[in-house]
Amino acid sequence: MIDFVLAALLLAAAIVVEPSPAIARCRLSALLGHRPARIRLPSQKVFPFVAAVPVGVLVVIVSGWLAALPVSVIAWFGARRLLRRPPPPVDPLRLAAGWDLLAACLRAGMPVPTAIRVIADRIPGAGGTAMRATADLLMLGADPVDAWRPVADVTQTAAFARSARRTARSGTELATVAAALANDVRVSATDVSEVRAQRASVLIAGPLGLCFLPAFMCLGIAPVIAGLAGRLGLAG
Repeated sequence: MIDFVLAALLLAAAIVVEPSPAIARCRLSALLGHRPARIRLPSQKVFPFVAAVPVGVLVVIVSGWLAALPVSVIAWFGARRLLRRPPPPVDPLRLAAGWDLLAACLRAGMPVPTAIRVIADRIPGAGGTAMRATADLLMLGADPVDAWRPVADVTQTAAFARSARRTARSGTELATVAAALANDVRVSATDVSEVRAQRASVLIAGPLGLCFLPAFMCLGIAPVIAGLAGRLGLAG
């Protein structure tokens, strides 16, 4: 019985730390030379039970039913939290391209609601949904403050919403705002890339320095100490 419980615990741990299906498919494609058939895995809602049941059985064997129930619930919530994947990050360059497209549409004379509807599909994440909602409100003639509220509630489009409320329905001013925002997004993305590159260089240089540390100790410091010890010994 103990062997079965331990095997189930190891299976639950393997499920928790497994890579995403996309990463696994890419690795298999690189090894096999072709794209493997897509395998449908059980829903992630089942995985927490795989972790909770063996934990509960093990606690029942060791401590009894009274302790098994709360421990199983804790294991279920813990596995569910570990399996919960965060949403993918928004590509800043794609966001900047969306703002550039909006500026081009407005400068070409396209009405503001139509231009926003056109670029809504180019804005990744929740920003695209908010832009579509704002376009619908503007087409219905809603007040600018109310119409731009969905866009203002999303982090990646909040700056544009603040400027859009001030410019109301002027397409020319909105085009200028969109172009400036695209430039700001690109500059911010460049800064973030430089910071990541500097951090990577530090992380790479650290282990490399540790590799050279024994050689430095043996070739640089040890001979000096040995020489000083020899001189002191002769002097004594």
